[in-house]
Order: sequence, then C-alpha cells, then structure tokens
Amino acid sequence: SWRATLIPLLAVPISLVGTFILFPFLGFSINTLSLFGLVLAIGLVVDDAIVVVEAVERHIQEGIEPKEATRKAMEEITGPVIGVALVLASVFVPTAFIPGITGRLYQQFAVTIAASVMISAFNALTLSPALCALLLRRREETKGPAGKFFAWFNHLFGRVTEGYVWLSRKFIRRSGMTLIVLLLFAAFAVAFGNKIPTSFLPDEDQGFFYINLQLPNAASLQRTDAICRKIEAILSQTAGVRYTTTVAGFSLLSGVQSTYGGFFFVTLNPWEERTKLTESYQVLKGRLNLNLIQLPEASTFAFSPPSIPGLGVAGGVSFVLEDRADRGVQYLATNVDTFLAAARQRPELARVTTTLLPNVSQLYIEVDRDKALKLGVALTDVYNTLQTFLGGSFINYFYRFGRQWQVYVQADDAFRANAEQIGQFYVRNTNNDPVPLSSVTQIKRRFGPEFTMRYNLYRSAQIQVLPAPGYSSGQAMRALEEVFTRTMPREMGYDYLGMSLQEKKAQLGLSPAAIFGFSLLFVFLILAALYESWSLPFSVLLSTPVAVFGTLGALYLRRTVASAILPPILVQIENNVFAQIALVMIIGLVAKNAVLIVEFAKVEYENGATIADAALAGARLRFRPILMTSLAFIAGCVPLALASGSGAVARQVLGTGVIGGMLAASGIAIFLIPAGFCIVERAFRHV
Repeated sequence: SWRATLIPLLAVPISLVGTFILFPFLGFSINTLSLFGLVLAIGLVVDDAIVVVEAVERHIQEGIEPKEATRKAMEEITGPVIGVALVLASVFVPTAFIPGITGRLYQQFAVTIAASVMISAFNALTLSPALCALLLRRREETKGPAGKFFAWFNHLFGRVTEGYVWLSRKFIRRSGMTLIVLLLFAAFAVAFGNKIPTSFLPDEDQGFFYINLQLPNAASLQRTDAICRKIEAILSQTAGVRYTTTVAGFSLLSGVQSTYGGFFFVTLNPWEERTKLTESYQVLKGRLNLNLIQLPEASTFAFSPPSIPGLGVAGGVSFVLEDRADRGVQYLATNVDTFLAAARQRPELARVTTTLLPNVSQLYIEVDRDKALKLGVALTDVYNTLQTFLGGSFINYFYRFGRQWQVYVQADDAFRANAEQIGQFYVRNTNNDPVPLSSVTQIKRRFGPEFTMRYNLYRSAQIQVLPAPGYSSGQAMRALEEVFTRTMPREMGYDYLGMSLQEKKAQLGLSPAAIFGFSLLFVFLILAALYESWSLPFSVLLSTPVAVFGTLGALYLRRTVASAILPPILVQIENNVFAQIALVMIIGLVAKNAVLIVEFAKVEYENGATIADAALAGARLRFRPILMTSLAFIAGCVPLALASGSGAVARQVLGTGVIGGMLAASGIAIFLIPAGFCIVERAFRHV
C-alpha cells in the first residue's frame, strides 16, 4: 500500500531536519561524523512509524474503522514506542561523558542519533497516528499477478511466523539449552573480537599524501633539487596523481630546514576518477614506495597524513625514544641505532625511520672571549656582526610603488661563500678602531646533531613507523613496545606523538569493554524505571551477546574474505572507534526488538495468561513489525557497508558492524527473546 509506505517515509525528513535545526543549539557542527550518524538515523527514524502503521493496519483488517483502529493501536503501542525511543536515545548517553578525543568522536553520534530518535518518537505519537486515520483504508483483495504474488507472500509469511513461534516454544521448554546457546554466542563473540586487529582510526583516502626525502648528511641544495626533479618525473608518470608540490630544503616530519631534506605534497585525482584497483589509495602509495626505494641517492618514502587534521603531521605510528638520564647525543644515537635494527626485524613493521641526525658535519665559530675583552670588543657586537653578514638581519619596512617592502642587511653571496671569509668582516672596539672578526674567532670543524628534539623535557628522537600490510596501528605499537623492553636500558624511555599519542591515551583510558558495560547499565536503568521492575530489563538485554556476536562476526568475516581476494595492503577492517560505536549502537537495536515483544508479553501475563503463553503471544504479534523495522534499518545501512571515496573505510566498518549485529538480532536473538522473558520471570517473579 502506497499510503502505508508514505507515512514512515515522512518521518525521515521531519527527524533529519529537526536534528539539523537542533545542532547549533547543542554546540555541534555538521561534519563527517555527524553525517555518519544521520545516515544511521535514517534507518532508525522509520521504525517508530512502521510500528504505528503495522498496528493500525492490523486492526483495520479485523474490520475496525480507521479512526477507531488508530485509537486502539495507540493504546497498545504507545508504551513500546516510548520505550524504544528512550533505549535508542539513552544507549549513547554514557559515551557523551567520555573525556578526550575518543569522547568527542562518540559525542557526534550520541547527539545525532539521540536527537533524531526523540523527534521520530514524537512524530510517531502525533503526526503518524493522524495520517493513519486519514490515509489508511481496508485493503481490497488484489486481482491479477500482483494479487497472486501478495497471496503467496502472505501465505509464506504466515508459515514463517508459525515456524518462528514453534521454535520459540522449543526454547521456552528448554531454558537450560537457551542459556547454553547464549553462553556459546558470548564465547564466539570474544573469540572474534580477539582475532580482529585493534586500531584507533583507519588510514583513510583523503585525496592526498606526503613524501619525505632525506639525502646524505650535509648534501648541497643543488643535489637535493636534482633528486626532487627525479621524484617529480616518477610522480608525473604515476596513474592517479594529479598535482605535486615540492619543498626542497625542508622536512615536515622534523620541522627543520636543511639543504639535504625535501618534502612533497601529492594531490590525487578525484575519487570518482580513480576507479581502478591500481589507482586506489593504498595500492598507489605502496607501488610508489617500491619505485622510490630504488633511488640510491636518498632515503625516500610516501606516507599518509593523520586521520584527524592537526593531530600530528603523519599517519602510521609516531614513536619517541627519550634519553631520560641526559647522557648526551651520542648515547641517544647509539640506542636509536640499536632500537631501529631490532624493530626492522619485526614482521608488523614495514618501514622504520628516524629524524635524528646525530653526526652532521658542522663548522663551529668559537669566540675568544678573553682576547675580545683585551681588544675592547663587545661580545654582542661580534655575534650581531656574524648574524648580519652571514645570516641576515631585518631592518624595517618601507613603502614604494604602492607596495610594502622589507629591508634586510646581508653580505653578498661572493663574500660569504666559506667560513674563512669572516676575516673580511670588522667590528669596532671601545676606541672606535676596526677589528677583524678573524682576530677574535676561531673556526673549528666538528660533527654534531642537525637539531635537538626535546619531548617531555628529555632529549629525544622521533621514529616514524609504517605498519606492514595486514597489520594495524595497535599491533605496530605493541611490537615497538616489545622491542623497547627487550633492547633498551633503563635510562631510556618512550612516548608517542600526534595520532599515536591519542591512540595510546584511548587505550589507557576507558576501555571499549567499559564503555559497552556503561551503555548496558544505562539502558538497564532506563528500562527498570520504565517498567518499574528490576527483573524485566534482564529479559530485554539477555540476547545482547547474540547481537555482539553478529557485529564482531561480520567484521571478522569481511576481513577474512577481503584477505583472501585482495592484497593485504587493502585489508583495513579493524576493531577501531567506529567498530566500537557499532557495538554500542547494537545494544539499543537488540533492546528495541526485545521491547516490542516483552511489552506485550508483560501485559498478557498481567491479564492472567501463563508466562509461556504470554511470551508466545507477544512473539507472534510483534514478529512482523520487528522484521519490517529490522529490514528497513539494514537497507538504510547497506550504502555505508558498500561505501567508497572519502571516509570509505570508516563507513564500511560502521556499516558492516551494525548490519551484522542487526542480522543476528533479527535472525537469531529473536528466537531467544521469548525464552529469556520466561526464564527471567520465573526466576524473579516478585522482583
């Protein structure tokens, strides 16, 4: 019926527009994460309206007039609609109070889904009943091929319903077997969770990546420029690359200017133009690294930007070795070499590099202070003269030709080509006599660090790590920590930078298990307050392990299938923040199915039916709306699971997780809900 279809569809724009309007008042902006939440909300906001339409149509088919049927249906389903809305809105409430960046990621989904669901519930209790009374009519028997199809479908659905009730009765009679099945699903869920590599955020295709270039120490800028042109030629012949911006003499990884460093910003073609497997982000970056490693003149590699702009300068793992005993540069360099040699033997790590340059050829100008004092030369004049002639000094601005110009003082190139020419520079002593700088300075050649990095006040070395194909950032971090424990003395320490630091903080903060537990507790308390019972929420949440099994099983299955048919570098299905969001969300989804059955079973039981009969009556009556709402939600999440382009990996993980959990909740857990209701009611009949 087009009328029955129209009413739930109207809930989508109403809920989404309402959510958009609320966002500025809640202090959030529309970004990628909130849009993910809105996509998930599309499948949720139609659920309440579907429940209303299904209940009204059922009464209309019994011969009741539409207005009376609507009134009677709302008396039955107002409680379940409110319960479902409260559960779905409250399941994310604990995550909104998680501190740090993890909490900010969760909050986007929490606010989006909670706002959409509450607006949807309000719509289901107001506009949807009014539309049902106006639009719905008793359906006449359809003739022709369509009528035959509908008759066949209804007959088939009736048989499926009877089979569902029969199997539910079997589980009710064998409560021990029901508990064993739940324990088995919980064990399988734990097993799948342990087999999926952990990470923080996926390495997404952001449409660009970086290349770092490092020549031998003290190489000239001319040599650096020549290598940069070779790399530009390679990039120009690489399919999928659109633009290249080259910076010779600077490294974004270390943030230091040197004549023997370089950096490239590589912009790719738009996502819709890169349809071939060879032009996919990970494959393109991996093949480019194979080409770059063949350049003998320099150490060059391509790497991703951080998943969240501003958190560091690189993706992968940013590890920091710290000399906590302050033993000096050479002590740090020796331990860094030992650490790198051991880390490069680990299969989890594809590339391990450091920005530490401890032995760079240097010219050191030593000022003879005693001699300068005897000659009456001020030390500040010596240093300022060296700075001005060799490096340059800013004087002021002036305006001419309608433009602002800067004035610098500096010796001409020919007079600062080598250090020995400082004898041509003079300072005046206290008698206003010129004194050559060569008389108060001495030039020494030595080796030392290009720059000194301090992290947490310790002299440190940054180590950039790219995980090997098929391994996650969490596995790479664990490998680095194991290498540190095995090879480093106790005077050394370690820490993380950028995204890796945030991932480590997330690991040391609230664990996913704790977040999941708090969400369960909050839903339990909401249901206990709603039903004024401490026992009934147990029957609603008893089938949660099945849904968790579905979520983790779907992620594991997709990862396994992808590993079998795709290169390891393209397998990015991991247990990250988006998988954890899917797990939290699945609590509300499985509770939604259970609420629809348990609410009616509770009423039947209070009206005098036996526990088993009440449970089976609720199962039979709510089977159709549960399947309808579940299929609607799954259909709404399919685009997420099949996503491509920008942010595709996050959407694939989220979509796969919620679809797997919903399939398990609707295809397996639905048989255990009536049995769970009976088990809990028999065990806690007076609670």
